[in-house]
Amino acid sequence: MSAFDKLMAIRDLPLPEKDEVSITGSDPVLNTHFRLAATASAAIAGIGVAVNDLWELKTGRRQAIAIDAVTATAALKSKNYFQAKNANGVFENVTDASHEANRGLTGIFQTKDGRWLLPHFGLDHLRRRMLDLLQADANTESIAKAVAKWDALELENAIDEARVCGGMIRTNEEWLQEPHGKILAAKPVVEIIKIGDSEPEPMPAGDRPLSGIKALDLTRILAGPITGRTLAEHGADVLMVSAPHLPQVWSYVADTSHGKRSCYLDLRDEREKQTLIDLVKTADVFSQGYRPDKINQMGLGPEALAEIRPGLVYVSINCYGADGPFSHRGGWEQIAQIMTGIAAEGVQSSSGYKPKTLPAAANDYITGYLGAYGTLLALARRAREGGSYHVRVSLCQTGMMIYDQGKVGTLPENLNLGMSDVDSLCMESDSHLGRIKHLAPVLSLSETRPYWALPTPKMGSNDPRWLG
Repeated sequence: MSAFDKLMAIRDLPLPEKDEVSITGSDPVLNTHFRLAATASAAIAGIGVAVNDLWELKTGRRQAIAIDAVTATAALKSKNYFQAKNANGVFENVTDASHEANRGLTGIFQTKDGRWLLPHFGLDHLRRRMLDLLQADANTESIAKAVAKWDALELENAIDEARVCGGMIRTNEEWLQEPHGKILAAKPVVEIIKIGDSEPEPMPAGDRPLSGIKALDLTRILAGPITGRTLAEHGADVLMVSAPHLPQVWSYVADTSHGKRSCYLDLRDEREKQTLIDLVKTADVFSQGYRPDKINQMGLGPEALAEIRPGLVYVSINCYGADGPFSHRGGWEQIAQIMTGIAAEGVQSSSGYKPKTLPAAANDYITGYLGAYGTLLALARRAREGGSYHVRVSLCQTGMMIYDQGKVGTLPENLNLGMSDVDSLCMESDSHLGRIKHLAPVLSLSETRPYWALPTPKMGSNDPRWLG
């Protein structure tokens, strides 16, 4: 089944008219056999259909939806196209040097038993803990020697116990034989679970599909912020909640925060936690990316907040999903690729076989779009029949969907999307970073053009309150 058909089945409504959705172009766009363009196009087109459902509830009208495969694929690399003007008035790429150094350590290494394993070094504290576990120095040669002393599953279990991120590369067949893989295979790629009763809530008045919708965004790096950014481009008031002590990759924050506001609340402080709960009382959406055990320990789980605010749409975004033996583990883009079989497809060269990751953070971005899709569907259900809802998406479920879409055959040479290829898809805006250039919203709607009403904010620069 195509990704778009899978998403329409989750919507549980009659299919849109044939002329409502236009998806043009096809794979390959990037240097991979996986159909990233088709999968991304399906997720973004699904958002368009879900926006239409809300617009129809508000106005009785539907509108035409269009997405192009190249544009959708560019959206999987939007951070690559984020630029700021330098002192000479020239746009140049914005990067986080610390994060790039950590990325340079993250790779696929062979283990003592001949398997392959990826240890992840994405943030400074994770790098330190992983190097301590491996007893390695911060260079790939030392890391390779350290990994080679372990059997793959032995090291994966040690990584789990140390609360860092990484794992053994599995084929898709091996993943589907895992108890965790079996659990995820039985679920839809977007779960929408009714967790409480409440009266129907009509969509608020306003000239945009999400006018009047209030969304709290407690997510970081990278899928969760995409969910919030997507809600903002259709008119929601999206308030990011972070704190100075929480690790961030500031270049990612800059690119995933268009249209949002940003406040600091230290949830270790009971008074500041109460401020968050007061915000929840009048919120429509609460999106979070914590490990399931952590968010419940904080007293901010879905059922607890639905008691405080009946009618809340609660969104959980993580790597492994909510159920199964791996659900407590943290993870990143590359972890979903190595677990679900994507990386195992690998490359064969004169030096032999080696697993290979994708040329884009496809699981992160597509999962973010799927989180937004589920949120929009839940808001429509709330408007029609009432209720509180828990929307669940995960990087591994997205990875499984990407794998299921099959692969293209021969790839043309030099496939890529550089800045010159996407320049026409970019926009400029003013921000705390000065004049910036970045990818504009990629979805086309005939009546309610997606746009961000606010520039990307400086973290912590707003008060913890709603606009209206």
